[in-house]
Amino acid sequence: MDRLRQRADFLAVANGARANSPAFVLQSLDRRRLDRDDGGPIRIGFTVTKKNGNAPQRNRIRRRLRELVKRLDPVSMQPHHDYVLVGRRDALSRDFATMLDDLRIAFTKPARHTPKVIDKRSGKGSTEGQPKGRGQRPSPAPAASRKPD
Repeated sequence: MDRLRQRADFLAVANGARANSPAFVLQSLDRRRLDRDDGGPIRIGFTVTKKNGNAPQRNRIRRRLRELVKRLDPVSMQPHHDYVLVGRRDALSRDFATMLDDLRIAFTKPARHTPKVIDKRSGKGSTEGQPKGRGQRPSPAPAASRKPD
C-alpha cells in the first residue's frame, strides 16, 4: 500500500465516491475509470483541514487515521483504487475501536456519490444523472436596460 502525496491525486479522489462517518470522510476513486492501466498498489492519503483545530490536534487526528488503516485488513480495500481519509474533529474524542468499525463499514458501503464531470466549455463541475434544477440556483433575471440621462 502506497501513500498519496501529490495535490493532483487528492483532487482526483475528491471527485470520486464518498462514505461519511462522524470521525472522518472516506473518499475513493477507481483508477481504472480514468483509463489508466496501472497495476499499481492501493494508494491512500490523509488530510485534516485547519478548521479542525491547531497543528497538534490536526497531527493527532492524522496519526489516529494512519493507525486505523494499519490495523485494517488490506483485503477490505479494492485493488486499483485511491483512497483519501479526511479527518473530522470527532476523531480526537471518538473511541478507537468504534472508529475502526466505522472504517470497515465505510469500505463496504457502495458509492453514494456520482462522480463530478468537468464541463470543458464552462470549466465548472456537474454531476451526471441528477435531475436538472436540483441543487442549482435559478438564473438571475436579465438586467433592465436604462437610457443614460
